Amino acid sequence: MPAAKTIRVIGHRAINAVWRIGMATRFFFLILLYSGNSFRRFHLIIKELFSTGVMSLIIIVVAGLFVGMVLGLQGYETLKRYGSESALGVMVALGLVRELGPVVAALLFASRAGSAMTAEIGLMKATEQISAMEMMAVNPVARIVAPRFWAGVVSMPLLAALFSAVGVFGGYFVGVVQIGVDEGSFWSQMQAAVDFREDILNGVIKSFVFGMAVTVIALFEGYDAPPTAEGVSGATTRTVVQSSLAILMLDFVLTAMMFGGN
Repeated sequence: MPAAKTIRVIGHRAINAVWRIGMATRFFFLILLYSGNSFRRFHLIIKELFSTGVMSLIIIVVAGLFVGMVLGLQGYETLKRYGSESALGVMVALGLVRELGPVVAALLFASRAGSAMTAEIGLMKATEQISAMEMMAVNPVARIVAPRFWAGVVSMPLLAALFSAVGVFGGYFVGVVQIGVDEGSFWSQMQAAVDFREDILNGVIKSFVFGMAVTVIALFEGYDAPPTAEGVSGATTRTVVQSSLAILMLDFVLTAMMFGGN
């Protein structure tokens, strides 16, 4: 009996997870369907760009700087063992552009902007603002969801690019200014090694996909949250957890597709 009960519980949870994935997919297509109305009210997207993008700048810049500095320190200690200190710029740049920039920026975006989206829409549902829109024949998906979705999709690649750029300068500060790596070698080898298509463009694609995943999860959890304080709190927590797992899983899939055949 205990084994049967355990199997039954696992089965119910698996079915519920599949059902929620299906509902989130349907929600995503609804956003795309009603996006035309949002583009006609472009000021709504601009407003959300400020909330999701501009308000996330500080945490992105600070985190990018320190991640780059840590990469500079760790990279120098590793390369020094093989007499390749001059390749520090290559190591820092490729690590940031290919992996750490898109992934860490997306995790920070999910924690800051994603949780805020979920809490805001969940609170609107709890205070019956969404129901009021529906009673006035205003489509809440077109009015409040789609602008946030496109703002998140646009913001994420820009934030990831900023994270990588600041991280490179953090690595430069540690490697060149503090440790004394040759400045010319740092920049010239970086310029020669970093390829636009193989490295930069792939990083942009990753951050774009991460932005879509985070915003869809955040908006769906907020829109589907029970209209109570506990419901909104739980939805916000699920947004951060599910977004983080989705980012890491998508990172593996995209990396395997981009670099697996090389």
